[in-house]
Amino acid sequence: MKKKLLKLGMFSMALAMTVGLTACGGGEKEQSAASGGDSGKKGSQKLVIYTARDKNVVEQILPKFEELNPDIDVEVMTMGAQQIMERVRGEKANPQADFWWGGTQSSFITAANEGLLESYKPSYADSIPAEYKDAQDRWYGEMLLPEVIMYNSEAVKKEDAPKDWDDLLDPKWKDKILIRGVMASGTMRTIYDAMIYRQDPANPEKGYEWLKKLDANTKEYTQDPTQLYLKLARQEGTLSLWNLQDILLQKELQKQPFDYIYPASGAPILVDGVGIVKGAKNMDAAKKFFDFIFDKDQLKEKADKLFQIPTRTDIDKNEFPDWYKNLDTKQLDLDWMVLADKEKEWMQYWDENIKGKGGK
Repeated sequence: MKKKLLKLGMFSMALAMTVGLTACGGGEKEQSAASGGDSGKKGSQKLVIYTARDKNVVEQILPKFEELNPDIDVEVMTMGAQQIMERVRGEKANPQADFWWGGTQSSFITAANEGLLESYKPSYADSIPAEYKDAQDRWYGEMLLPEVIMYNSEAVKKEDAPKDWDDLLDPKWKDKILIRGVMASGTMRTIYDAMIYRQDPANPEKGYEWLKKLDANTKEYTQDPTQLYLKLARQEGTLSLWNLQDILLQKELQKQPFDYIYPASGAPILVDGVGIVKGAKNMDAAKKFFDFIFDKDQLKEKADKLFQIPTRTDIDKNEFPDWYKNLDTKQLDLDWMVLADKEKEWMQYWDENIKGKGGK
């Protein structure tokens, strides 16, 4: 595992230059590492994971899992959640992954409907609310990810930052907004879908008009989260839209000059999920990893060190850190089944008719 993580880390550092991070969870990033290769440890079992998790999360969790399961040889491939969706779909006839770790509920709903995920009901299933899991146990939400407004705290004072979504359309923010490339990112697709839905889900034209105005203020769509962080830190732009966990990871662990505003009208709160790939070649190992990441002690540690909001409801909130206990997670009123159904249509229209048109 050490060799694999070293390879992943070296690749990421080369890609990110001084930032040294790819993005999360669910976050979301371009493919940043192939499978770990020869780890020097030949377990009797193998586990292949496709993940959209932040490198910090992967490097904290996998060594603990391998320590408890020395007979399992873990290989990891990191990419954006939408890219995982496309890859699992393309490999349906001959699955190459066993476990899908990190992605939006819209992606998992689509994957389940396409027969890409195995049904697995864990022992703690009843502790996870129905809205955070599949009715047929084909995917479960591991954590909640509020999508918020991100800003460079050295360039923008908190009192001057946008307080709600519509504030982003103010002309004073023209060429100040940086957006992670939307089409490859489950996070960004969800935010943009939510912006369309909040205008009028029955008439997407109103949402398209909103996104045209946002596009007019957008300076650049960055290739991946690493470039987003780099350019935001350099003040090539001062605002963005991103998930709360990754912002806190960057702020607290990487000491980046980033902070966030929780939108006054509420945020789209992603259910960041996991699932076992249909026809997985290493089913037993996949189930072990599934149960490991939902272990109560692991969830509390991830909340403390990795700023994760768990979906399990059978843990006393007083056992969690202050940042979580004090968080007001007001949600936008969204119908996730509608978002899953309309995502492809809405995002294709945005990509072909709005992106880079400058609001024209």
